[in-house]
Amino acid sequence: MIIHLGATHSLVSNWVGELRNIHVQGDRMRFRRNLERIGEVIGYEISKQLTSVKHTVTTPLGDAIVDTLADQPVLATILRAGLPMHQGLMNYFDKADNAFLSAYRKHHPDGSFEICLEYMSCPDLSNRVLILCDPMLATGASLIQSVEHLKQAGHYSSLHIVCAIASQKGVDDVQAALPDATIWCAAIDAEMNSKNYIVPGLGDAGDLAFGTKMQQ
Repeated sequence: MIIHLGATHSLVSNWVGELRNIHVQGDRMRFRRNLERIGEVIGYEISKQLTSVKHTVTTPLGDAIVDTLADQPVLATILRAGLPMHQGLMNYFDKADNAFLSAYRKHHPDGSFEICLEYMSCPDLSNRVLILCDPMLATGASLIQSVEHLKQAGHYSSLHIVCAIASQKGVDDVQAALPDATIWCAAIDAEMNSKNYIVPGLGDAGDLAFGTKMQQ
């Protein structure tokens, strides 16, 4: 399932506009905050699909029955670009366990690349809701490989993938490889360029959030 939050006008589409805008992107704190806010909104929407239980709390004037989450999800992110959205999810799921993976494109002289995963820190995922965020869903290769690595920690009960901007091909490939996943995104772009960057996209989210890096 794909849920496109930017399909109708909302604050999410405003934040995506600022993420894309070259005249705004230079403000790293604003860039990170916009990713964080998108993560917050998507986290709120995901919460509506999670199981709740009735719980009694005592107020100064009596008892009240409230709905609370039956179980906390596991929040996972792909370093480093996913950290701002991850923070947004943590702002709302503040009691959740967390998982982290490193995944990057290792470029070759001929212009091709491979996805390298070198690190994973993860709690037991058995029968738990897994929410995995990465701001840019381009080819989908890193997301698919990351999920396969995460399965080493147990098989989740449900999977939510959170991104800011996706390519249509990336969405299609992830849906084919992970048919049980719900994909939440703020925008979907139709194209990728020869280097497999989303067009018009926004550029390199990791560099814009944290500064340029040496090419690997």
